[in-house]
Amino acid sequence: MKKFIVILTGLLLSFSFPAKANKTNPPEWAKNVIWYQIFVERFNNGDPSNDPTPENTTVPDMKIFPPDGWQVSKWTSNWFERQPWELDPKQGFNSVIQSRRYGGDLQGVMDKLDYLQELGITAIYFNPLNDAPSLHKYDARNYHHIDVNFGPDPDGDMKLMATEDPNDPSTWKWTSADKLFLKLVEEFHKRGIRVIIDYSWNHTGTNFWAWQDILKNQENSKYKDWYEISSFDNPATPENEFKYNGWGGYGYLPELKKVNLTTQRIHGLPYEGNIHEGPKKHIFDVTKRWLAPDGDVSKGIDGYRLDVAEQIGMGFWRDYHQFVKSINPDAYLVGEIWWQKWPDVLMDPAPYMQGDVFDAVMFYQVYKPARSFFNNSDDAIDAKQLRDSLERQWNRIPGRNEYAMMNVGASHDAPRLLSDFYNKNRYKFKANPEENAAYKTGKPDKEAYQRVRLYLIHLFTTIGSPQIWNGDEMGMWGADDPNCRKPLMWPELKFEKEYRNNFQPGAKQYDKIGFNKKHFEFYRKLIQLRKENSVLSFGSFKFLVNEGKKLGYSRSDEANEIIVFFNLENSKSNFELPEGDFIDLLTGKKFENRSIILKPMEAVVLKKIN
Repeated sequence: MKKFIVILTGLLLSFSFPAKANKTNPPEWAKNVIWYQIFVERFNNGDPSNDPTPENTTVPDMKIFPPDGWQVSKWTSNWFERQPWELDPKQGFNSVIQSRRYGGDLQGVMDKLDYLQELGITAIYFNPLNDAPSLHKYDARNYHHIDVNFGPDPDGDMKLMATEDPNDPSTWKWTSADKLFLKLVEEFHKRGIRVIIDYSWNHTGTNFWAWQDILKNQENSKYKDWYEISSFDNPATPENEFKYNGWGGYGYLPELKKVNLTTQRIHGLPYEGNIHEGPKKHIFDVTKRWLAPDGDVSKGIDGYRLDVAEQIGMGFWRDYHQFVKSINPDAYLVGEIWWQKWPDVLMDPAPYMQGDVFDAVMFYQVYKPARSFFNNSDDAIDAKQLRDSLERQWNRIPGRNEYAMMNVGASHDAPRLLSDFYNKNRYKFKANPEENAAYKTGKPDKEAYQRVRLYLIHLFTTIGSPQIWNGDEMGMWGADDPNCRKPLMWPELKFEKEYRNNFQPGAKQYDKIGFNKKHFEFYRKLIQLRKENSVLSFGSFKFLVNEGKKLGYSRSDEANEIIVFFNLENSKSNFELPEGDFIDLLTGKKFENRSIILKPMEAVVLKKIN
């Protein structure tokens, strides 16, 4: 039995794992991909006829209704300009715009397949597509269907879904949205692009069919044991005694029932337990539906991204891993393993990386120190500290998993890279203007662009697969959620100017908004560089320089060697080269001398040519 020891606020906790768990290695394809994360509602509106309506964005039992006068927002409008229906003085900006919809859909993704291929993307991670009333879709109305407003016939899909028994897979039908998604998967696969989708098996929305039955029948509902319910309503009293657990305290996200807990459940740490057999069976049925539509694995997706994974017991995840791999051994499972103690301590991914739970995690654990090095932020570190931090993270997990990690920086839950490097706050801490009046929300300065590009060179030359949050490659900026979820600025669109001092007093100042072709080409160059040099995906890693703000490392295999140098000092710096001739893959410049001088904020990616 393998045991991990975790120290938390003076309390010593031990966590053990069964020695005979079914263990597998990550799929080989996951070690050699360029991830692109798509948030469909803000990606591209390809079919205005299916745009959201008040009916499909309402949660009646929670009294969540679109405000009077609500309408779909104009894609190219000034993000910070409140529409008439958003002018409620009682609500802050971040709160009121959660009701916005821009109409992004699956047809919009279909229309941009050539763009994604031109960029060089080889794997797609979709944020939740399941049918749900919210913007983020983690409040599922149905797990087993694609959101009706992402497909071509919302009304027809709702009517079709009403003919099913949602707890009986034999009655499930394919809606128009489902069919369009499967067609999209087929088109991605034709282009050699893998597809995974995002689910939260920890909770549903209150519009979820099983929860609706509970609201109607209370203790007489056959689904009463599916959720964490502490008391039911007594119809003989005027009060409503119905009480339950909602994830994070949010009532509109009721938690599925956890059972068989044998270790203490503490936020930010793994625990032993499972999910009640009723919802667990449904989750497995849904999982199989997308992995092998109508029993055909060739038509299915390539894996799952699992939300708030630490909220669910390890017993469930081991069962889930075994089930998924029994359907498709080449499927990829990546968990969201993030905060142990906000805002300073990230979770240890090791317990989830033993071959019986996930193939990878969203590896924020290596982004945090990289940002601190390349951004010179309030929590700045030097090259030696970066080396220590990265080696600590890599040494925590088995070598088979290191190369399959999803190296995430920006996402739907974090500031865009350009804003994250424009501001010098601690990682994710008060990273928005409502909490931090000094947070800069406008167009980043030249230094921020340069620091981001240095970080990107590192991202595309280090261990693990690089991930791109949709729009970062376009040069988009934005503070933490919800400001990182602006509609994508496609080059054919003309956007209104955007306030840059939107929360500060004084006359309004504006930024011009639009697709940044230079930034896009930089991303494309790095993607091509990685794809043309497999040593960057599979090669061994060795630190060469870690002095002050000078960093250097090599990637090598039996046939190739690539050396990467960064100079973040305030003056020119000298770097020593091994014998041989090298070419800089970024500029094409050749180096024949044993040393190289880099200017401040300069980097090279050198390939040995003889």
